[in-house]
Amino acid sequence: MSPAARLRALTPDWIADPKVWRTEILAGLVVALALIPEAISFSIIAGVDPAVGLFASFTMAVTIAVVGGRRAMISAATGAVALVIAPLQREHGLGHLVAAVILAGVFQVVLGALGVAKLMRFIPRPVMTGFVNSLAILIFMAQVPEMTDVPWPVYPLIIGGLALMVLFPRVTTAVPAPLVSIVILTVITVAAALAVPTVGDKGELPSALPVPGLPDVPFTVETLTTIAPYAFAVALVGLMESLMTAKLVDDITDTPSNKTRESVGQGIANIVTGFFGGMGGCAMIGQTMINVKVSGARTRLSTFLAGAFLMVLCVVFGPVVSDIPMAALVAVMVMVSFATFDWHSVAPRTLRRLPAGEIAVMVITVGCVVATHNLAIGVVVGSLTAMAVFARRVAHLAEVTAVTDPDGTTVVYRVTGALFFASSNDLVGRFDYAGDPGRVVIDLSAAHIWDASSVAALDAIEAKYARRGKTVEITGLNAPSAHLHERLTGEPAGR
Repeated sequence: MSPAARLRALTPDWIADPKVWRTEILAGLVVALALIPEAISFSIIAGVDPAVGLFASFTMAVTIAVVGGRRAMISAATGAVALVIAPLQREHGLGHLVAAVILAGVFQVVLGALGVAKLMRFIPRPVMTGFVNSLAILIFMAQVPEMTDVPWPVYPLIIGGLALMVLFPRVTTAVPAPLVSIVILTVITVAAALAVPTVGDKGELPSALPVPGLPDVPFTVETLTTIAPYAFAVALVGLMESLMTAKLVDDITDTPSNKTRESVGQGIANIVTGFFGGMGGCAMIGQTMINVKVSGARTRLSTFLAGAFLMVLCVVFGPVVSDIPMAALVAVMVMVSFATFDWHSVAPRTLRRLPAGEIAVMVITVGCVVATHNLAIGVVVGSLTAMAVFARRVAHLAEVTAVTDPDGTTVVYRVTGALFFASSNDLVGRFDYAGDPGRVVIDLSAAHIWDASSVAALDAIEAKYARRGKTVEITGLNAPSAHLHERLTGEPAGR
């Protein structure tokens, strides 16, 4: 294959499609506008200058567009990372925060290379649904402060913005409705000289690009021990949110993504962000939904341009961007919240059909996320709850039936189902130790031994019979069960 042919083979099909370019460019612009107040707000949470959050959003988006594994997903400074890193900033200053971000990136690269993304398959569906719904609720809750104790013109502006986003797509989808809404509301606000909160009220925008450099900390073991716990927490929270968001985008776009590459990419993006003095970040569900679901973006171009436009808007068009009313961005995020929520999951018809345990898992996941404002805690608690529900359900699937030989010298117990710590606890009480004949056969051909608790239960059964002078023979073990039984009891199991 010639170099020219090889280049054509590696070039994406959309490169020559003007419609895709228009969609991606406009989507990137909308996301950049929405990122500015968010990044400033997260900077305030972390206790740093607004420029630190804006620089992080720029470097995260641009870097992940190149090295990430999920196309069209937006990564930037996030509230979850800000909450984790804020105590370090308060106690030790910006230098330690930046160093922790770099170390968090290193942790993420290592965890990604070790295959942490494969753990995603253990996230149950109700937890994923709870994750999506809690995100929608958090996005809406984050807008509530912008709608309380504000001048009355804010409310008609928000209503007008929502109406534009609902009605404009019926006219044309050539331009993203959120962008139209932001432009029109800004023009109205400036022309009418409305005294309403604007983006500029959130904080001063940077006037120059970030400059790379090393964190201002002593490079000692003491510094490492100080920042390591925060860095590891940032790494875990960032990976969990990013992988869950990537899975959500997979479902929305019906396209796969490379989760291992995304995990490593998040680490690289945080390392780059740290060296540019940013506060770190991860995937952003709200801006990703604007990009993918509202604007229709599907490529890395929109992610890259979101970061690039962010800096251009701040550095070049700072005075114009500062005049954008917060009501316009609130309307966009409220629409995103509504579109993100899985309304089917709470429909009465759906709830009537779902098992009570799965409903409980979904509700607990949502409750934990909303209560803690931490998606990672909600996902972990929800997953543990789902495991407990599953274990309780499976524990009752192990059945024991007994058949005595006509001559009365042998009884055969047939055990059916999965034997693990939950089901094996009841196993010992299912045998008639006093009334059974001298020879007992336990047939496990329709069962499977999963853990040491099950082996210990079988040992206890044999010991109870042995004390009564009766023999026990275990038969029918499949190869994995026989190997586990033999290894943990020290006595070869019969087949």
